[in-house]
Amino acid sequence: MSVTAPPAAPHTGRRTGRWIDDWRPEDPEFWESTGAPVARRNLIWSILAEHLGFSVWLFWSVSAALLVKVGFEFSVSQLFLLVAVPNLVGSLLRLPYTFAVPKFGGRNWTVVSALLLLVPTLLFATAVQDPTTPYWVFLLIAATAGVGGGNFASSMANINFFYPAKRKGLALGLNAAGGNIGVAVLQLGLPIVVGGAGLFGLVKASSGGLHLARAGYLYAALAVVAAIMAYFFMDNLSSARSNARDVASVVTHKHTWVMSFLYIGTFGSFIGYSAALPLLIKLEFFVPEPLPTGTGINFAYYAFLGALVGSITRPFGGWLADKYGGARVTLATFGAMILGTLGVLWTVTQLAPNPTADPAIALDNKSMFPLFLVAFLFVFAATGIGNGSTFRMIPAIWKRDTKKSSAVIGIASAVGALGGFLIPLAFGAPWIDNPVESVKTAFGVFTAFYVVCLVVTWAVYVRKASVARVAGLADARI
Repeated sequence: MSVTAPPAAPHTGRRTGRWIDDWRPEDPEFWESTGAPVARRNLIWSILAEHLGFSVWLFWSVSAALLVKVGFEFSVSQLFLLVAVPNLVGSLLRLPYTFAVPKFGGRNWTVVSALLLLVPTLLFATAVQDPTTPYWVFLLIAATAGVGGGNFASSMANINFFYPAKRKGLALGLNAAGGNIGVAVLQLGLPIVVGGAGLFGLVKASSGGLHLARAGYLYAALAVVAAIMAYFFMDNLSSARSNARDVASVVTHKHTWVMSFLYIGTFGSFIGYSAALPLLIKLEFFVPEPLPTGTGINFAYYAFLGALVGSITRPFGGWLADKYGGARVTLATFGAMILGTLGVLWTVTQLAPNPTADPAIALDNKSMFPLFLVAFLFVFAATGIGNGSTFRMIPAIWKRDTKKSSAVIGIASAVGALGGFLIPLAFGAPWIDNPVESVKTAFGVFTAFYVVCLVVTWAVYVRKASVARVAGLADARI
């Protein structure tokens, strides 16, 4: 039987596209002969759609840092809030996006979710062309970018149905990494597209000034391409179904919330730091004087590296988890994150305060930037590995029920994404007079949180008398 053209089946009232009725990924013969190539094809186009979703979700991480350059007079706290709001909305949308896959089909929902990216991109392109656009309008437009964050949950839940248990770690890691790397591509490419920066001498910055609308139109066009590719090359699985009973059972399961908590530490840190890094570099290491180039470190050359490193290491975390167990890898990850965050905190304490007051201070701070960047990239690498390992733990805990594990993936990804809202908010807290000092306080709080995450991972999943082992989950190789 051809999987891409399944035999006729009774009409269910939901067949609006290509549906596969016979899907047995745990059957080795079926997997080798039929399942693997179909799963691989769906994974490829899922990665593209999720990549664009992440790019649009983190659109404001770069755009906010450029708004002042084109004449919008917003405070540091206002800019950090523009960066944070899409992450809050995206986290809230992840639950309904997860359950949209069994309701409408993975392929069908990928088409819809890609087309929804037209809303934030076209609104952005319109708003930045009018210098009188008020802040509250930008805040609403930033909120619509949250639809890009929802894409991750539906994409991961969908791919989870396609792969057998022993291959989920790498498959989910690749799918997530393809999406995560959209942040790096955006942060590197958007300044070039809009004419705000060159590319290490290979591409020169536009001499005609900044044109932020270009980025909005470009990503709107790419969203249409992703929708078309999903429509023609992806599939829906009839077996990818869930019901209220499945959802209720995982909501009341304590491991659902433990994993959600740990995912705040890994993915929440990745997305929060990715969103905030451009503004952090601008705040700590750059001043706009003397005109026109300014003094210090230009975020456009370096901010993308964090998301790039975290994206690349994510599938590596999935692979390590497949080999050694997700809990052990996650434990080591939090240890690394503690060390890395302490390194970042130390470099921040060495900086001269308020570099925006004096170009000479920005030059002094510039000497500390290499240490700051190396320590931060170490943290990003650890978050990527942790993202892969924690997501591998979920199918291991719910080893015998793919529907429930997909529901947990959606819940954990929703809760974890809240870190993307809280981290930028902590850096630009409006109740703190000195934003530079608030950065130091924030990194201290984050370090303490990672210590708690490490203890929870050890107590619940790693130690010999852990909660998981006592509950009989040891055979799942969590």
